[in-house]
Amino acid sequence: MNREEILEKVKNVMVDSLDTDAEKVTLDASLTDDLEIDSLELVDLTMAFEEEFDIAIEDSELESIKTVKDIVDLFEKKSK
Repeated sequence: MNREEILEKVKNVMVDSLDTDAEKVTLDASLTDDLEIDSLELVDLTMAFEEEFDIAIEDSELESIKTVKDIVDLFEKKSK
């Protein structure tokens, strides 16, 4: 899966899970500032990502995720 495909899947999951506008989900979007994701929504989002991408996301990995780009980078690394 290439970077663009990962971003598209991430965007779809975020739009479905958070009921947010797809235009807001950009690589540079901050999860807390731009998308206003709280800790509970992050847990729900993590579970949705794990299901969609068939991967496990460790708590330690979540701590470094601040932007949509961080999510895409993580999934790109895990898909190799």
